[in-house]
Amino acid sequence: QVQLVESGGGLVQAGGSLRLSCAASGINFRIYTMGWYRQAPGKQRELVASITSGGIANYADSVKGRFTISRDNAKNTVYLQMNSLKPEDTAVYYCNKPRALETWGQGTQVTVSS
Repeated sequence: QVQLVESGGGLVQAGGSLRLSCAASGINFRIYTMGWYRQAPGKQRELVASITSGGIANYADSVKGRFTISRDNAKNTVYLQMNSLKPEDTAVYYCNKPRALETWGQGTQVTVSS
């Protein structure tokens, strides 16, 4: 059974930083591209960052230069370092496999105050 468990969210002021973690189980983690998504109230879920099995990262324009995705295959964990946070980054953040989505985890709430 696949499980994706996100953590690390919280309330932060604009300009602050957070580091999100997603622990995956039930998959051969190291062979998959992993991604971080977010869903703001009233908006569709969007992919903000992804990292291939070989460590190549891609970012949405809205987070480029501020967010960094990384992975630790030994721990089956993918991370999202978020710096220079803006109020528009407020959302529930999720991880998943972009090329073959699994059941979504509970996500982790990120709230950025102005």
